[in-house]
Amino acid sequence: MASCLGLYIESNIIKYAKVTKDRELLKIESFGIKFYDKIGEAIEQIVSETFSYHIPISVNLSEEAYNYFYMFSLLNKNDLRKAIDTEFESFCYDKKLNRNAFETRYALCNELEDKDKVKVIHVSTNKSSITKILQTMNGYKVSTITPLGVSISNIASIKPKENIIIVNIEDETTFTTIVNQKIYNVEKMEEGSAEILSKIASKENSYSKAYEICKNSTIYTMEGKELQDEENEYLDYIMPTLYKIAKRLQEYVTNSTIKFEKIYITGTMSVVNNIDLYFQEFFELEKCELLKPYFVSENIKINIKDYIEVNSAIAIAMQGLNYGIKNMNFKKPSLSDQLPDWMKLDVSLGKKEKTGNKKINLSLSGRLDATEKWLLRGAAGVLILTLLYSGFAFYLDSRINEKIAEAEEVSAYTEQQIQLADNDINAVKNKTNQYIEMRNNLTDINERLETDLSLKGSIPNLLMEIMTSVPRDVQITQIENTVANNERHIVIRAQSRYYDELGYFKAKLSEDGILNNVVSSQGEKQDDFVKIVIEGDLP
Repeated sequence: MASCLGLYIESNIIKYAKVTKDRELLKIESFGIKFYDKIGEAIEQIVSETFSYHIPISVNLSEEAYNYFYMFSLLNKNDLRKAIDTEFESFCYDKKLNRNAFETRYALCNELEDKDKVKVIHVSTNKSSITKILQTMNGYKVSTITPLGVSISNIASIKPKENIIIVNIEDETTFTTIVNQKIYNVEKMEEGSAEILSKIASKENSYSKAYEICKNSTIYTMEGKELQDEENEYLDYIMPTLYKIAKRLQEYVTNSTIKFEKIYITGTMSVVNNIDLYFQEFFELEKCELLKPYFVSENIKINIKDYIEVNSAIAIAMQGLNYGIKNMNFKKPSLSDQLPDWMKLDVSLGKKEKTGNKKINLSLSGRLDATEKWLLRGAAGVLILTLLYSGFAFYLDSRINEKIAEAEEVSAYTEQQIQLADNDINAVKNKTNQYIEMRNNLTDINERLETDLSLKGSIPNLLMEIMTSVPRDVQITQIENTVANNERHIVIRAQSRYYDELGYFKAKLSEDGILNNVVSSQGEKQDDFVKIVIEGDLP
């Protein structure tokens, strides 16, 4: 029969529950709520009252954050872990956070909108917060430190293919979404019981009295609203926070693509009477009710609401009994935790163990003289030291080999990524050269098009200007372009009976700007005509 003491610690309040497990039967042996000024003294009292000095203690994680990543479902375990670490490192870089300052855990679930991907529920917390918890619990056998947003689902009775939300109103409020018996999402909001209790405590000067006021407060339905203010003045402190939570929950349900069957209410504020009826007024299809531990039956001696008050502690204790998601434990196993059972010896000198106790009993109460007793004791001590040394050496060797393997794996993965990066760089360079070549080609084409367009209008204009400028006694025999790669160069062949007419025509072409850079050949007399060649460039 295994037992675990669950402690849910929040500001000024500790909820505790000692749960035992006999095969599949669960039983709550003791539970309660303790208000404290000095947390160490309060924990000592709880451990003493519940006789939990030698049993595992499970504690809630604090200041945790939830992030969500989406990965391809075909990745193997190692690649998936590396991809998740890379995503979180990128998240820390964007938020300007130190990745090494965080301890992380994650859980997987099916992504509803994309069957080829898995959804990663990533939980992180600052390592200093874990250290603070361990310092607070120093001297006790802490076995698990888990986030309540994940652990709270341990106590819910969930049917297959049923979708529910657990609203846990503790210091802060969490919405834990469960789809087909698996946690799908956890959302946090700052508003919660701390906001309510601190306001009432500031007026009453007592946190425990503030809690009792909440416990004795009743929220009336729409028909009884007029009685509300008359019976309890403190509802003005309670209702605004509950309204914020209910509206946020309503938006969450409305915007979700998931169809929910039930909404469970739990946490410190579940002690307010009719809180489930109040939340029900915000929903038409979903049924709202208080969350009851599934294994607790109605008891004449104990009111079920007393169990509901410590739901968080019960859920944390069940986590210590190996319920819920196993890899959400933020407590790293110590050396003694990792030693095999055969090395955990309980040496009892001169005392007999009860029947059925499997621990080793070295009794020295036989008829031995003093020398024999000391020799036997020395031999037993040497044996124990040898076993401890061997076990410790074996553990260190296995851990060193494991770290070497991890380092080699990381090195191979890094080299692979570097090679992929080099390939990407070469591919980018090739693409860049192709783009440069294409750009140059486009530039040449554009220049040719511009030239063609300009020439399209220049030739007709040239002919019109020559026609109006040519003297009456001058004949144009040919107009052509004879220079390669220079489409603007024009050659005109002309003839006339008179030299001066040809000279006048050449001057006219230059002075009127019909052609630039006008030059001409020497006139040649053939028969009765003088022939000349005039060259120039289109303006």
